[in-house]
Formats: sequence, C-alpha cells, structure tokens
Amino acid sequence: MSKYDRILRVPAQSFFLFGMRGVGKSTWIRGALPEAVVIDLLDERLFRDLLADPSLFSQMLAERAAGDWVVVDEVQRLPELLNEVHRLIERRGLRFALLGSSARKLKAAGTNLLAGRAIRRMMYPLTAAELGEDFDLERVLRFGSLPLVWTSDAPRETLEAYGELYLREEIRAEALVRNLPGFVRFLPVAALMNGAVVNVSGLAREAGVARATVQGYIEILEDTLLAYRLRAFETRMRVRERKHPKLHWVDPGVVRAVKRQFGAPVAEERGPLLESWVGTTLRAHAQAGDLFEEMFYWSPHRSQAEVDFLLRRGSEFLAIEVKAASRYHSGLLRGLRALDGLDGLKRRLLVYAGARSFRSADGIDVWPARRFALAAASRTLWPR
Repeated sequence: MSKYDRILRVPAQSFFLFGMRGVGKSTWIRGALPEAVVIDLLDERLFRDLLADPSLFSQMLAERAAGDWVVVDEVQRLPELLNEVHRLIERRGLRFALLGSSARKLKAAGTNLLAGRAIRRMMYPLTAAELGEDFDLERVLRFGSLPLVWTSDAPRETLEAYGELYLREEIRAEALVRNLPGFVRFLPVAALMNGAVVNVSGLAREAGVARATVQGYIEILEDTLLAYRLRAFETRMRVRERKHPKLHWVDPGVVRAVKRQFGAPVAEERGPLLESWVGTTLRAHAQAGDLFEEMFYWSPHRSQAEVDFLLRRGSEFLAIEVKAASRYHSGLLRGLRALDGLDGLKRRLLVYAGARSFRSADGIDVWPARRFALAAASRTLWPR
C-alpha cells in the first residue's frame, strides 16, 4: 500500500491507465481494487504462455462473474489480448483495468477496438496535494516526485538507474527504435529543450540523425509518457504568434537524470523545471474534473512577452505565467500584461518561487507554487 493517497479514482467502467514507469500504477490498482484478478505480463512465464496461446486468457477468467474486475498489468507487452478483452466486456460484462507504461504498441495494434468500452486515464508523479505536508518544492525540482524515487533512501542513485531501466525495458525490450545509439544521443539533447519551443532541425543536428527520425523520437517520448508537446495558441490580437509546440518533460527528476545532473538545480535550470512541474500539476488535476478543456502556451513572434499556460474552458481563459524567481518584481508580469486584451480572460496568474500572495495594481494574482498547486487540487484556480 502506498504511503500517499492518490487523487485518481476508479471509474465505473473498464479503463486504460497509462503512466511512465515508477509512477505507482501497480501499487495504486492493488489498493483500489483488492478483489480483482491481476494478470501481470511482467511475469515472463505467464507472458510466454499467453503469447503462445491467447485463449488461455479467457480460461483464467472462466469463474469470474459480470461486474468483476480484472487487472492486466503492462498490457502493451501483448496488444493481441485486447481482442479477448473486447469480447469479455461485451459477452460476459467483465470490467478491466488495463495498465501500461507505453501506448505505442497499443496504438499500432488498434486500441480503437475498445472505443466507448474502455475510457483512458493517466497517472502522474505525486502532486503537492498528494504529498501534503511532505511537499518540498526544492526537492521536487531536484529529484522529481515519482513514487519510486520519492520514497527511496537514495534518490540520486535511483534516478541514475531509472535512465537505464527506461532504455532497457521500454526501448530495447519493446524494439521501439532501430537506431538505439541515435536515440541515446537524442535523449540528453531533448532534455536540454525542456520547456522550449521544439526545434526539430537543431535536435537532429545535435543528435546526428535525420529530421524525420527526430520526429519519431519525440513521439516515443510522448508514447512512453515521459514528455508531451504543448500547442501554441493564436489569439488573433493583431500580432504574429509562434506556431511550433513546446516540449515539456513530465517529471523534473527524470529530465535531470537524462542530462546526468543530480546536484541542486542551477539558475538556468530552475525556470524550465518549475514551468514543467506546473504543467504536470495542471494535467494531473484536469482529469479529475473541469479544470480546463484545452491547454496552450502563448508567445508573440519576435517578442520577449510570453505566457506559459493558457487554459480554455468554454469561451473563458485563464493565463498562467511561471517564474523561478524567489523575489517579486513587476517585470515578471510582462507576458501577462501583454495578454490583457484577450476576450474571455478571467484571471491572470503569476506562479513563482516566493512566499507571498497578493494582487498587483492591474489585477494580476501572484501566488507561491504551493498555493497554486492546492488551488488546482481544490478546483479554485478559476475565479468564482
């Protein structure tokens, strides 16, 4: 049983649960569904038996009744089982929790067979709300908040091992890339671009691979749940705006491990690390309610003004700028002030590493990181 209660709740119907390795999916599901049958595809003997004869899957569940839960852990290892899952949902009314650390093989295998029969959920690293009094922003920025690392007595060593685990278990074992040396060169370069606009040509040049190969590598980062691309928003405010997405890694510790940086974060790291942590916090709480419908960033072309996150809910917007500064000064509000003319803008919010909360003379809220995180958890980010 996990030391921390997770914000995720078991849906009423069958569901996929995705999340990077070490995020706590297996621990959570065993606590949330203690009566469920667990089929763990990391069990090599079971995996080989089902690979040779998928019909064994139904035989293992012969005595289960309609409404019973079945957990299939690491389902991406055997996508062919989805046909049996589909049939057992339809004909026998079984409910399935399908856990995976990569969506790549499932997408290739046609996961749409379960459309409407299994919803999708994500598990993220531990949030500030889940950590409660244990939350420590400096520790999160240095080591991240994967349960695997957070609960370790040796977080640095655990993070160092994580990179090898990722390459061995996800990349080599699943044969996700043909050119493993090229992917190994790509990873630290992509880590340096955390929180930055994606520059495919630059990534290709630094990694020594083709542009098309880099596009595929970025997709692998997304499919293995380590990173995501954040789209640019076009405000139609009579300014030219950037069109390329930003790349955000999901966990600060993992992105630092890929760069082999384990000491206290240096000044140039802190901004991107805090920004990506805010993005992950928003995504973690979004699936638990109506926090937002879409998330973007906004940046006028050839301008220093930028807003890191622009949330849309219906016709309303909430703008969030993130700064790693521990002391406030009015220059931190440049991007939020530039967005003032956006129709439907309900709140402009600066999240920073300081300790004071207040509102600027022109109506911009300034919050410490902890207050932001708790507001996201309590669904009070939007003004009432």
